[in-house]
Amino acid sequence: MIPRQSHLDQLADKLATFPVAAMLGPRQVGKTTLARQLAAQWSGPVRHFDLEDPEDQARLADPAFVLRPLSGLVVLDEIQTRPDLFPLLRVLADRADTPARFLILGSAAPELMRYTAETLAGRVVFHELDGLSLDEIAPVQSGTDWLDDRWLRGGFPRAFLAKDLAGSRAWRDAFIRTYLERDLPQLGITLPAITLRRFWTMLAHYHGQTWNGSELGRALGVSDKTVSRYLDILEGTYMAFRLPPWHANPGKREVKSPKVYVADSGILHSLLRVGGMDDLLAHPKCGASWEGFIIREIMRRSGARSGEAFFWGVHTGAELDLLIRRDGRSFGFEIKLTRSPKVTPSMLSAREALGLEHLSVVCHGAGEPWPLAEGITAVPALCLASPQWMPWQDQKSGGKKPGR
Repeated sequence: MIPRQSHLDQLADKLATFPVAAMLGPRQVGKTTLARQLAAQWSGPVRHFDLEDPEDQARLADPAFVLRPLSGLVVLDEIQTRPDLFPLLRVLADRADTPARFLILGSAAPELMRYTAETLAGRVVFHELDGLSLDEIAPVQSGTDWLDDRWLRGGFPRAFLAKDLAGSRAWRDAFIRTYLERDLPQLGITLPAITLRRFWTMLAHYHGQTWNGSELGRALGVSDKTVSRYLDILEGTYMAFRLPPWHANPGKREVKSPKVYVADSGILHSLLRVGGMDDLLAHPKCGASWEGFIIREIMRRSGARSGEAFFWGVHTGAELDLLIRRDGRSFGFEIKLTRSPKVTPSMLSAREALGLEHLSVVCHGAGEPWPLAEGITAVPALCLASPQWMPWQDQKSGGKKPGR
């Protein structure tokens, strides 16, 4: 097991301030494990309810009777299956003495966001749990080969930690099947599994491209509104994400559609039927896969919230893979699957058009960052695993290019 202490510390801090904390993330990403680790270090009483367990469902037949007298930490796992609990949580959170803190876990963002917005506004804080990140893996791994393992296998703990690649592939294939055949119906989504599987596979082939609902709709024989609904389902259950475009100059012919990505690189590779590393490096989506993987890592490390992360592009060809805007400052990121990146005209155009304070070119490998040009730095991917690395830190102009 890989320790996820930073998440534990953040959850403890949030529960010290708010009566309710909602931990969101996809199925099997480790929410329940993290909740149990938090419970093990909690100083008071703890009660855990799995809302998919028939015994716990029976215990909560009268939830007010059961939850009202509890104190300490109360964990409600898979809360989206019991939306009727939200009004009660509001009442319990508003008690003057606040004897209990509630940690609610969920894997369907739209339902949780809607119910909490309606009933728990001002009482709840959110915490998103994604797959294993580079900075979590680095302290327990030696060498640098694990970087490619993380890219190939993805960030779900059981997929990454499987004893071999065959075990990882088997787990990911089973996860996809269970997600389509069991998880979605439990959320009230009655879409045929084979239909969404076809769409998900097609989306994998569009990974890293701008969204074209009409084109996907024609391929599936449905309307563009229907495929947009399919995308909403995958995004709402953390299986895909959209990166919105940034509009820097209304006078230019800028790209105005979002880019779409499969959220986890391992799931992407299973949908593409990629086997090992040789298959991945020979696949047409190899570069796009690396791009999506690194974008997610940068967004994790930066803590980029909605409205802070974008991509930029113009129809004449200039583009930027990731733009983070925070507190009036703009930082750009280009992602290249190479160990020897070079400055391109597109990078220079993006830096000028967007007024970037700095442009980082994230490439494959390990070592120290090195300057490519004024205001442009090459950053080996394993730098993202360093506790000291932050995307908006002041970049030094010195440094040596690492050996290959």
